[in-house]
This record gives sequence, structure tokens and C-alpha cells, in this order.
Amino acid sequence: MNKALFLDRDGTINIDYGYIHRIEDFKFIDGIFELCSEAQKKGYKIIIITNQSGIEKGYYTEADYEVTTKYMVDAFADKGIEITDIYYCPFMNHEDRKPSPNMFLKAIKKHDIDAKQSISAGDRERDIEAAERAGVGKNFLFKGSYDEIMKAL
Repeated sequence: MNKALFLDRDGTINIDYGYIHRIEDFKFIDGIFELCSEAQKKGYKIIIITNQSGIEKGYYTEADYEVTTKYMVDAFADKGIEITDIYYCPFMNHEDRKPSPNMFLKAIKKHDIDAKQSISAGDRERDIEAAERAGVGKNFLFKGSYDEIMKAL
């Protein structure tokens, strides 16, 4: 079985200015590349689990989201970091939307993840609740520093 570092996107990987959907607004939080590089060295698959309700709300399109996502994945790849997979929910009322554990559970099944040996980080309580409900072993409410998460790797 594999282990994973599950990350929320907005507010955990990038600064959350609200409904980020343009490359020029996508600013990585200091330390995210170091965290993911260390996790990868220690055998963690890096999986992003994100609500993206701005799509349903009409703030941006799915194509806008895909362009921003490609930019993000390419930036990680430029640092030698592989993003294993990304799960997103573009809807306000949907069975996959966090705090539902469904996106986590899909990733766990698809990638043969040992949830108990995995770690999650998100900037909102719903991120933590979803991960806990999916059985993820260590869950961190991100508040601007990756230090605690780094120590847990």
C-alpha cells in the first residue's frame, strides 16, 4: 500500500484571494515546494483535494480552472515534484463536496493508499473533517506554516 500527502489547494498550496482562476493571481505559499519535495522523498504520493464552487457560481469556467491547474502542476514538475492526482468538486451541493470524505475515498481506492499512514493539510475545518471521515491518520489545519506537517512526514 501507498501513503499520501493530501493537500487542499486554495489557502494551503496557494494564497487564497478568493476564487483563484487566473495564473497571474496564483501565488504559491512559501515553503510548499519544500514540503512536497520532502514528502515525495519519503515516499508520499501528493494528491490535491479541492472544492471549486466558483465554477458552479459562474465566477470562472472549468476551462479556466484547468489552465490554472496545469500552471500549478507544471510549477511543481519544474521543481521535480510529481502531483499524483487532483480531485475537485465544482458544485455547491454535491456528494463529493468537502466536508464529505468522497474525494478522499476515491483517491484512496484508486491509488491503493493506506489512509492511516497518510497526512492531510487544509486551511478550513471542512478539509480536516473530510480527511478524518476518510480515515486519514494525521490531519493539520494549515495556518501559514508547514513546520508541523514537515515534522509529521
